Amino acid sequence: MDVQWYPGHMTKAKRMMQEDIKLVDLVIELTDARAPLSGRNPDIDEIGKNKSRVILLNKADMADEGRNRRWVSYFQEKGYLAAAVNSRSGAGMKQIQNIVQEACREKMERDLRRGIRNRPVRAMVAGIPNVGKSTFINSFAGKACTKTGNKPGVTRGKQWIRLNKNVELLDTPGILWPKFDDPMVGQRLAALGSIRDEILQTEELALWVLEYIRENYPGLLSARYPIDEAGRAEDVLGRIANVRGCIQKGGDPDYAKAAMLLLDDFRNGRIGRITLEDPPQKLA
Repeated sequence: MDVQWYPGHMTKAKRMMQEDIKLVDLVIELTDARAPLSGRNPDIDEIGKNKSRVILLNKADMADEGRNRRWVSYFQEKGYLAAAVNSRSGAGMKQIQNIVQEACREKMERDLRRGIRNRPVRAMVAGIPNVGKSTFINSFAGKACTKTGNKPGVTRGKQWIRLNKNVELLDTPGILWPKFDDPMVGQRLAALGSIRDEILQTEELALWVLEYIRENYPGLLSARYPIDEAGRAEDVLGRIANVRGCIQKGGDPDYAKAAMLLLDDFRNGRIGRITLEDPPQKLA
């Protein structure tokens, strides 16, 4: 399944980020811990190439714990400051202030040498749609200061948030990039809910998610629904439809409804802790 989605407002949002980047010292990039590399927009790398960088694996509670550790190590080896967080529950958030200070230590020391004191670090919070930027800011700031939603593209416009005398955050809209060269990237992002369901073939996507879970996390599907997860993927989806009451008039399984139920359960972590990709293997 070839998934591509780049609506016009994202072009405008990218231009706005390119203008705003000169106002900030640091780019805090959020990526979904369940697909950390697929969820990184290469345009953000280009926009923030001359700034201090932090990568946060958000929604870490829904991702495979062992793979979280491997992904954090992978990004650290690439030279980024990185951490796994769950901004909804607050897990891992206490370390962020120290990470921000570490990322901007050279900038703060330079300010002191110039006699500039108490100038706050200004950080841009960036990422793809539905990665949880607004929830992260609310959690980091300790109060609901931005509009949040669970659909890609809810946050609009420029929003500066003063956390304390040391840090100011600039919220940015979630943006994708014009073309996914690897079709698996689009498929993973669609599974995570970063692409509007209205443009997707949701049954095909659900069957891929089902196959992936069955192959990489055997037993989770049978524990969640419960069903026999052996056999053709279509038959397994049909069993999910039957046990969850997704039935059409006449008694046939409603595969479309069951597909959305499966995707919703996956996106909200109800099936279990699942990661859709591993860090690239090191070259010998």
